[in-house]
Amino acid sequence: MTNVEDLTAEQATAELARLAAEIARHDRLYHRDDAPEISDGDYDALRHRNDAIEARFEGLIRADSPSHRVGAELAEGFAKVTHGRPMLSLGNAFDGDEIREFDQRVRRFLGLGDEQDVALVAEPKIDGLSASLRYEHGQFTVGATRGDGQIGEDITANLRTLRDVPLALVGDDLPALLDVRGEVYMARSDFEALNVQRLAAHEPPFANPRNAAAGSLRLLDSTITAARNLHFFAYAWGEVSPPPEGDHWDMLERFARWGFTVNPNTRRCADVGQALAFYDDIAARRAALPYDIDGVVYKVDRLDWQDRLGMVSRAPRWAIAYKFPAEQALTTVLAIDIQVGRTGALTPVARLEPITVGGVVVSNATLHNQDEISRKDVRVGDTVVVQRAGDVIPQVVEVVLDQRPEGAEAYEFPTECPVCGSRAEREDGEVVWRCTGGLKCEAQAVERLRHFVSRDAFDIEGLGAKQIEEFWKADFIRHPADIFTLEARNLALAGRSGWQETSVTNLFAAIEARRHVSLGRFIYALGIRHVGETTARLLAKSYETWPSFIAKIQEARRRDGDAYQALMVIDGIGPKMAENLVSFFAEKENFDAVTELANAAMPRDYVAPSGPATLDGKTIVFTGGLETMTRAEAKARAEALGAKVAGSVSKATDYLVAGADAGSKAAKARDLGVATLDEAAWLAMIAGNNLSEGEGEGES
Repeated sequence: MTNVEDLTAEQATAELARLAAEIARHDRLYHRDDAPEISDGDYDALRHRNDAIEARFEGLIRADSPSHRVGAELAEGFAKVTHGRPMLSLGNAFDGDEIREFDQRVRRFLGLGDEQDVALVAEPKIDGLSASLRYEHGQFTVGATRGDGQIGEDITANLRTLRDVPLALVGDDLPALLDVRGEVYMARSDFEALNVQRLAAHEPPFANPRNAAAGSLRLLDSTITAARNLHFFAYAWGEVSPPPEGDHWDMLERFARWGFTVNPNTRRCADVGQALAFYDDIAARRAALPYDIDGVVYKVDRLDWQDRLGMVSRAPRWAIAYKFPAEQALTTVLAIDIQVGRTGALTPVARLEPITVGGVVVSNATLHNQDEISRKDVRVGDTVVVQRAGDVIPQVVEVVLDQRPEGAEAYEFPTECPVCGSRAEREDGEVVWRCTGGLKCEAQAVERLRHFVSRDAFDIEGLGAKQIEEFWKADFIRHPADIFTLEARNLALAGRSGWQETSVTNLFAAIEARRHVSLGRFIYALGIRHVGETTARLLAKSYETWPSFIAKIQEARRRDGDAYQALMVIDGIGPKMAENLVSFFAEKENFDAVTELANAAMPRDYVAPSGPATLDGKTIVFTGGLETMTRAEAKARAEALGAKVAGSVSKATDYLVAGADAGSKAAKARDLGVATLDEAAWLAMIAGNNLSEGEGEGES
């Protein structure tokens, strides 16, 4: 794999596309399906590489960048709950130096000197399932999973069965509204007892306590959940009215007074030295704890500093997770299989001789791509070092060469799709091989249909991944347009396993209700490579109607024409994305399928959002010294409101915010007629905007 510092811009574009797709897939497996395929360490390595490339090539950051995403789409069978404040994730650290750098970043952002202590609250990072509990006037009303960070699954009935979840709070200082965040987990002793019961009942055992907790919490029958003996630690909050004051530690003490269970191992640390000492102490006691942990979470104690630090991308600046190192073991590679994804990506998977790593039996691991196999020289029959972190399926770390069996042959990556037999190819600068079969490839077709009905696309209630696969096998649905003719074709759905008259009627009603989605959702649902939700909305805003969009994209097939140039100048559309858009619709099978779909379900025209004005799309330049915030904080606030922060004044600048000793930039702004604001006017402009949304807690 090419080092980040050696990547060309073209290679970086391709690599960011690969990482976006791969990380999104693993997010779905972990957060939605509770069936992860890689270790936490392997997952973190993907994110670190993505972040490093974005840091070097800021202009190539994708609209669907993993750094902007949390979690995954929702599981089926649960109502949806919109979080009052997003439930975000955490940045990770893997050694003490990274924690010291976190401390320095906080100081730089807040403009603090070395003499100023930055107290941290340190807590064990529970390996469970994040949940949000909403209380109104002290009464528990709604409980939800984290979901995708914005919308979670309504698991109120199941959470009510947990003894650690108070149904009514106690105290005379209760807030009118309180959204408590915490972790649902299963103790090791309960996990072992549950697996004994399952084996006795000839049911498959759970792989680890986290999977057992997640599976138990997502049961549709809350009486079964009640029998699973789950627990809840409260560690943070979302919406609170009135807002909390004081320190994070003070709020945890209030939680305990009000009736919540707070982890007794949580500590308040005066400085980063004490925080690191806590990590060493809890790591030494890890095996003796009654529950699984996979690290330590640190949070800046002062709440006013948390508010100022705010968020960056998918995580808060004021918190970080210090992960424990992975556990390792030796096993044998029995086979290397190829899986085919929605975009045709061929992903190699190592099938392993089952091995217990840290108490969990594992039997396969992703090998990512051809380059990764070549770099590690993994061969069938090899003895390999595997590791896991966070109690999930492992990664192959390295081959034990002196144990390689005689005659073991180097793995040859297939040049044909194992599903449809179409030619596989790898574009210049890319690491991923892809099937060229497109929609005729069953693997791609089914995955595309699953994507089409997913929450952020057409979002058809009752038609999820399971039903799509069922209808595909029955030859009921082959293309997206087929969904909207199910009822007219009088198919015999009622009477099939799991389908009654009522469920069929409900499905047809749900399909009809989603026949005309927004243009942005429609474009996103097509599953075009590199076109995520944000890019799809951007295209909808630029072209406004489906007829306009499809006509202009068809015109753009002439790369030297006005339509192609107009596509290229849309902010956020790079050369690779433009090429993918044009190429997708140039394929006759794709064009015919999309035309048929539009005839059956024409998308609604784009409508500009209404509401309070923001700085969306505005270009801001800061100059001079600011008194109430550091330059980094001012930039972060502007970007949180949708603005672009530039380093120099030009005709494209909308506002210059001038502090003390503004200098030449202020003079240039006057010459160009750019609006200039002093610090007070700038603060007045952004007043009332909640810039510190969400609690940054949860599994990564």
